[in-house]
Amino acid sequence: MKMFFKEFFKRGLISAWGGPFILAVIYFIVGKTEKINSLSPYEVSFGIISIMLMAFMAGGITAIYQSEKLPTAFSALIHAGVLYLDYLFMYLVNDWIPKNFKAIGIFTIIFTLGFALVWLIIYLCTKNKAEGINKLRKEKS
Repeated sequence: MKMFFKEFFKRGLISAWGGPFILAVIYFIVGKTEKINSLSPYEVSFGIISIMLMAFMAGGITAIYQSEKLPTAFSALIHAGVLYLDYLFMYLVNDWIPKNFKAIGIFTIIFTLGFALVWLIIYLCTKNKAEGINKLRKEKS
């Protein structure tokens, strides 16, 4: 367990810088579309801190795959659950999505489809790579 938390913090710290960068890009785009003309210092600093924490959690939870005691499918479910709660909490706290069942339902559907798509791509790439390695092994035998 100690190793998990060490890996969690290492991965989280590596990932944390990405959150503020992504937020800066979002603020840049919103500013260019002139949907928002100005943000208060509170909104900017709260956005930076909260998205940094969100990126920290998103990066850190990938340490779950280092545990040899958990099946990959269970690790993926834990990963999905933590990401879902992390994103949903930050989106609601920052008022990036409305606080109603319809918006949360739409978010849930998009998150679930996105997570499933990423895992499908990972699965197909891994399967393809394993088949290639097995083919090379058979040719050498």
